[in-house]
Amino acid sequence: MNKSDLIDAMAADAGISKVAAKAALESLTKNVTDTLKKGGKVALVGWGTWSVSKRAARTGRNPQTGKTIQIAAKNVVKFKAGAGFSDAVN
Repeated sequence: MNKSDLIDAMAADAGISKVAAKAALESLTKNVTDTLKKGGKVALVGWGTWSVSKRAARTGRNPQTGKTIQIAAKNVVKFKAGAGFSDAVN
């Protein structure tokens, strides 16, 4: 399922226009992104929790050349599925 398919499904399920469904989806993604940028976390009970974790700088190796390289530190997004979501998938 891609973004367009999701918008179509949301519009059909909620009985709203595709324009309204697209606005709702974009609002969700914007608010989740903004909260994570600020270092917060987003928890939707029964579905899951998004959080940001800091990955430390580390030394790596280029497998083609065998040279050692430095990999910069960065923030990574983590998602932990809720029990209801996990149960529905399994």
